[in-house]
Amino acid sequence: MVADAAGLLTQRNDAAQALLPAACPGARLADVVPAWLAAAQRSIHPAGSPAALEPETPLSGVIEGRRFEAHPSVRDDGTVAWWLVDDTDHQLAREALHMEQERTAFLATASSTLLSSLNLGRCMDVTAQMAAENLADAALAIAPARGHHLPVVTCLRGGTPTTSQELVDADEVPGLGEALRGFPPVPSRWIEPAAAPAWMIPEGFGPIGAIVITPLPGHGVPAGALVLLRKEGSAAFTEEEEVFARLFAARAGAAMSAARLYAEQTAITEVLMRELLPPALHQISGVDFAGSYRPSADHERIGGDFYDVHPADVEGEPSLVTLGDVCGKGLEAAVLTGKIRNTLHALLPLADDHQRMLTLLNTALLNSHHTRFVTLVLASAVRKGNEVHVQLTSAGHPNPLIIRVDGTVEEADTRGTLVGALPDVRARTTSVVLAPGESCILYTDGITEAKGGPLGDALFGEERLQRALAACAGMPAEGIVEHVQMLASQWLGNRRHDDMAVVAISAPRTHHLSAVNGHTRGRYTA
Repeated sequence: MVADAAGLLTQRNDAAQALLPAACPGARLADVVPAWLAAAQRSIHPAGSPAALEPETPLSGVIEGRRFEAHPSVRDDGTVAWWLVDDTDHQLAREALHMEQERTAFLATASSTLLSSLNLGRCMDVTAQMAAENLADAALAIAPARGHHLPVVTCLRGGTPTTSQELVDADEVPGLGEALRGFPPVPSRWIEPAAAPAWMIPEGFGPIGAIVITPLPGHGVPAGALVLLRKEGSAAFTEEEEVFARLFAARAGAAMSAARLYAEQTAITEVLMRELLPPALHQISGVDFAGSYRPSADHERIGGDFYDVHPADVEGEPSLVTLGDVCGKGLEAAVLTGKIRNTLHALLPLADDHQRMLTLLNTALLNSHHTRFVTLVLASAVRKGNEVHVQLTSAGHPNPLIIRVDGTVEEADTRGTLVGALPDVRARTTSVVLAPGESCILYTDGITEAKGGPLGDALFGEERLQRALAACAGMPAEGIVEHVQMLASQWLGNRRHDDMAVVAISAPRTHHLSAVNGHTRGRYTA
């Protein structure tokens, strides 16, 4: 089409006639073309001026439901030739590409956000909130039932998630029971919004116009269901939107499943670890016991060092103390530690014969699949009058140290071979008598081999340990073990170290047995 400065059509071709039947030569352009094109003509010839101005931006608009680009060409005589190009398909392609890019970015963000937490409650909150902000007017993340209750997180667009436990039957809601069991989703057009139960409608939401229920697939088992709600008067969910909702639900379900698996594994680990932790020690049958353990890594709670105190079943019989050091550190050493402790517990009927116990433990370790060995100290302690009589047997372990009441530190005369490495284990047992206020100290080499000091390369050593113990004369058992661990930690600083364990057996200064703590039966393990 060609229009002059006055806005009158002067020429048109057949294509223009087919598109704009009223656009005849001599007609006013403003009367026969859409407003956007008439405005474009006026911008080139403002107020009918014969001088033509080039448009600053590309011109486009809708004619008969299709989008056209208008390209003006100013001729020498001041008339303007308009070339209309149908851009509908290109525009739809650009919009589809832009939407796909936005959805891809959203799914990437959703994956990153959901997987950043291994807390199931947090994952459900994020799922409901992201779905409400990007997919619907409100969303519900529903986890599988716990007993008769459904854990539900509800979120309105622009709101914060709220958690509830609903005592309902999921099968009463069309599609919900199937989604929670992991079946494919029911198309939204099959779900009557008016049939939604009251617990599913957020407070203040109003009537529901459309609803989508889709499963949250997990790792082998369903992780829950996602419910999307739109208000009455809003557009219904398209098939494309339902497919996109399932893509989001797949990511949310994977995150929730990982969080649930992590929670279950954490609970199992906590139970198993509780059985491997060293026990809390106290007075048994008039003998004071105290212990302290520090694993090789601060983030770990268990390792290769261990100790136990097994009270005698009969009053007046010795309690058995065991302290050992399994070769290695970390979880693998802790597993063998648990086996050794259980084996020693099973051998308690032989507690009066240390050599027999060590021989049977050695046989058990040699016949197991473990290739590690253990050094060990056995101590049988019993109160006799004001004194504590102790039998000590070392199997490849640092010798126990005796703190006398005058500050003298003696080394117990016991020797033996380590357990679990050789066919035969040999050990020599010695007897020690502790007067009131005296103590016997069992320790692992993590104490003496702690490397540190002013230059960072010196071992704490046995001599330094004995000097530290000499200063502990008369101290209670608990104070001694805390003092030794404190000195070793100060010597180490922040440097790496082995597991460190200390046990003190003390003869109390009191001359009578406590009516409450004088005797307690059972094995004291955490």
